[in-house]
Amino acid sequence: MKKVFRCLGIIIGVVVAIIMIFILISYINHRVHLSKEDILFVPNGQMVEVNGHNMHVYMEGEGETTLVFMSGGGTSSPVLDFKSLYSLLSHKNRIVVVEKAGYGFSDVVDVNRDIDTVLSETREALSMAGISGPYILVPHSMSGIEAIYWAQEYPEEVMAIIGLDMAVPESYKDYDINISMLKLSAFGANVGVTRWIPSISESDAMKYGTLTEAEKELYRTIFFRRTATKTMLNEVQEIKKSASKVKERKIYNTPILMFSSNGEGTGWNEDEWRIFQKNYANEAKDAEIINLDCSHYVHNIEYNRIADEMEAFIEQFSLDNTTLTP
Repeated sequence: MKKVFRCLGIIIGVVVAIIMIFILISYINHRVHLSKEDILFVPNGQMVEVNGHNMHVYMEGEGETTLVFMSGGGTSSPVLDFKSLYSLLSHKNRIVVVEKAGYGFSDVVDVNRDIDTVLSETREALSMAGISGPYILVPHSMSGIEAIYWAQEYPEEVMAIIGLDMAVPESYKDYDINISMLKLSAFGANVGVTRWIPSISESDAMKYGTLTEAEKELYRTIFFRRTATKTMLNEVQEIKKSASKVKERKIYNTPILMFSSNGEGTGWNEDEWRIFQKNYANEAKDAEIINLDCSHYVHNIEYNRIADEMEAFIEQFSLDNTTLTP
């Protein structure tokens, strides 16, 4: 029996040693690649300082209407993720993408990510970049909570909300957050294990969108630096509290156009996911839902249809402004 345990101990020791060697090799390989990729990791927008750290604000296009795109949780490169859609809208509108701390070219910081702090930093970044409202907010997924809170707290700043499969407070009521798995993902990203799985960096923006080869290469570069960052993890840990806080507040009469996916990629099935959005739309005074038969990153798949529907929706506000002009 002692020999069995001794052999078992040796086997375990060898396995642990192999794993440690693999992690070391992976980490060194990761650092070498990061150094080589520094030349690509250059912001294509404006860097502004907010709360002692830098945030990236990208802008293109001109027009009377300002569309502020807000990324879903864990999206490595919001600027590139939204590009297939906003490139179809920038000829008539001013496009703005605010990359929150821990995302894209913005700094990774270990700070509180409660809803008030996140919204305060988004608003301050816009102010520092010289971009004033009112805005039409275009949130994807988790940032739907921030967009709704923005409309609740500062209704004069929010002209409307266009949700790209946006989450609503009810989405997080029974949401089970696996923090251990998220921390394991963060560890894997930090030591470069993700580099051994090429397909993992292929986002929907790269698979289905209109990114050029150069933009795809940049996306990969950002992915290996902005995957499961500690800022993202802090944000996820706060999301249930944030959603609950938003749920307790009044729903203001802010026009909302919601594009809803088939639930794939959300963690819920199609019926569950859509009922969350339907319930919220029923409570709101001016909300419309357009159902799409595609997965969660709707703006990377149905960008042509969404752009057309958005233009028609935005045109309503232009007509209202014309009517009100003396």
